[in-house]
Amino acid sequence: MSDSPLEAVRMRLRALADPTRFGQFAGVGLAGATVDNVVLFLLVELTVLGPVVAKVIAWELAIVVIFAINERWTFATFGQIGPRALGRRFLRSNAVRVGGFLVTLTVLAILVYGFGVWYMAANVIGIGVGFVVNYTCESLYTWKVHRE
Repeated sequence: MSDSPLEAVRMRLRALADPTRFGQFAGVGLAGATVDNVVLFLLVELTVLGPVVAKVIAWELAIVVIFAINERWTFATFGQIGPRALGRRFLRSNAVRVGGFLVTLTVLAILVYGFGVWYMAANVIGIGVGFVVNYTCESLYTWKVHRE
């Protein structure tokens, strides 16, 4: 651990600035966003669900896909091994991603209901805004990359 709060912040910022991990996370995020958008579209167009309820379902399916890929690729060298450790990371990941989800859902709802933006465009914009929250929190809390 570091001796000062300033050094602790620097250590975390250095960990976040890793271009390889950032690129992997972004690539995984693109796969998750694809799942999210396809499921959202299908639920809205083929069921009676509105965009907000459909988004909740699409989000959780995307989170499972994102976690699995991040666990095996982006953050494969971080965290303890074993079913309990994996389960804890999955629960932490879901908890962390609630913050990003709330950002995404808020943007979606405001754009759709406040400004009449097409729900798919609003979802993509929301995902982009939530990306920063997710990358920061997943890196520092779920996989603790600053403890490298």
